[in-house]
Amino acid sequence: MTSTASSPDTRQGQAAEEQQPSWQHRLRRFGYVARPATDVRARLVPAYTAPSPRLWASLGLSKSRAGRLVRWSGWLGPLLITLVAGLTRFWNLGSPKAVIFDETYYAKDAWALIHRGFEVNWPDKINDTVLEQGSNVTIPTDAAYVVHPPVGKYVIGIGEWIFGFDPFGWRFMTALLGTLSVLMLCRIGRRLFRSTFLGCLAGGLLAVDGLHFVMSRTALLDQVLMFFVLAAFGCFLIDRDKARERLAAALPVDEDGIARPDAYVAQTLRLGWRPWRWAAGLCLGLAFGTKWNGLYIMVFFCLMTVLWDVGSRRVAGAARPYRAVLKRDVFPAFVSTVPVAIGTYVLSWLGWILSPTDGSGGYYRNWAATDGKGGSWTLLPDWLRSLWHYEHAVYDFHVGLSSPHTYQSNPWSWIVDGRPVSYFYESPLPGKDGCPSGTAEKCAREVLALGTPMLWWAGAFALLYVLWRWVFRRDWRAGAIVCGIAAGYLPWFMYQERTIFFFYAVVFVPFLCLAVAMMVGAILGPPGSTERRRVVGAAASGVLVLLIIWNFVWFWPIYTGQAIPIDSWRARMLLDTWV
Repeated sequence: MTSTASSPDTRQGQAAEEQQPSWQHRLRRFGYVARPATDVRARLVPAYTAPSPRLWASLGLSKSRAGRLVRWSGWLGPLLITLVAGLTRFWNLGSPKAVIFDETYYAKDAWALIHRGFEVNWPDKINDTVLEQGSNVTIPTDAAYVVHPPVGKYVIGIGEWIFGFDPFGWRFMTALLGTLSVLMLCRIGRRLFRSTFLGCLAGGLLAVDGLHFVMSRTALLDQVLMFFVLAAFGCFLIDRDKARERLAAALPVDEDGIARPDAYVAQTLRLGWRPWRWAAGLCLGLAFGTKWNGLYIMVFFCLMTVLWDVGSRRVAGAARPYRAVLKRDVFPAFVSTVPVAIGTYVLSWLGWILSPTDGSGGYYRNWAATDGKGGSWTLLPDWLRSLWHYEHAVYDFHVGLSSPHTYQSNPWSWIVDGRPVSYFYESPLPGKDGCPSGTAEKCAREVLALGTPMLWWAGAFALLYVLWRWVFRRDWRAGAIVCGIAAGYLPWFMYQERTIFFFYAVVFVPFLCLAVAMMVGAILGPPGSTERRRVVGAAASGVLVLLIIWNFVWFWPIYTGQAIPIDSWRARMLLDTWV
């Protein structure tokens, strides 16, 4: 191991201005600020932000009690916010007692999967029978052609298996995953920002987002996809911290106890077993096994984690960080994510694979032995050839899907809540189905998949802020948020002629909440700000957060299908495109 003092570095004698690349000088006009020189360990593994001692003094807490409170707040805060999210999501979960929107596909497919191992063709107009008979309904045996992998439907089926084949049963798991995703985002935000407050703020914003809330109370696949994507991001984030801790521990320390960059260590150190990357690969496989757009997200996230390794080795002192990562990290990163994800995806089809091959099993299960007999790739197992044929047919369906739909939308409109999706609508008469008897006109009952407008409109500005922060301040946290949003958002621009819906955006809602939390942190002011600056920032950010919460409360009736007078419903239709 070579210390900095003994390693050759032709830049040591240069002035600080001369060491900076010319592009840094050019970016200064846009607000670029170079990082101050610090102990490399502090840059590799930053400390968590601690509240000012004056706060504890004003509350009358001793130093020891304040320390315990700071330690506990890392879990107590997220758990409290998760409790609120869970209570709202599970409240009256079985209402509306109806098969709403695409629950007509996924609830029944889930029930068939856990009983047959593959999806089946249900008779037309079977929904009323399902609501009446529940778990006693007769399950057909004819295989159905479906266009989404089975993981999300298995997840929905767990709730049906536990609680029965009814609205509460098929919505239970999405409500549970929606609640747990709030907890995950609190902890992810805390680790990302090194701030318990900003982490809890991000989770709290997710708890009051209308789209996430509605998707948590509906048996659709996109909420399951969002959960596994967020879990994969969290695993990559933990892996990043663990890898940087190993680098920091291996760096030499001078006589003052300060760790210095070391080119040899940074370029040659093997980071060893990285179990959190394997966990991320598993989560990405489950995401891909829920909906195919999880494959795009895997590409974005894998590129992101490799670039994180580049940044880590550069900070540790690597003169050629890209070469070091290519030599030491890229292959292990690939093996621990891509094959694991693909293996998980294939394994998710096990029920279909094990189904009979005599024509009574899953759709296309016997294709290799019938229509595909004697074709190419006959050395492969029949189940694999049949599965590949099935996947190819599904791909053709997805890229060619262009059937008009009342609630389809262009992805350009998503970020501003342009065209939400109505999952359920009824017009009960006064005195019926919760409509007040004194109402002059009929009422409206609607479940509208609409993001909380104040949150999404603030999120549009926050997205611009994190883009600026990433490009001109070289802030990796902003880059991670941009990657999460881009992974769930940008691929849809390639299919603008396809029938797509706003609720697909739920997969990047957690990252939008992280962007707003980061913007709020900037509004509050950087460390060392004057008291006047802090007061103004706290007032502005407090008003924004309270407006978002109020906005969620005001739209509560149309998120939960409550009967309200038609005039109250009209008052909530702020844009013509919401109707």
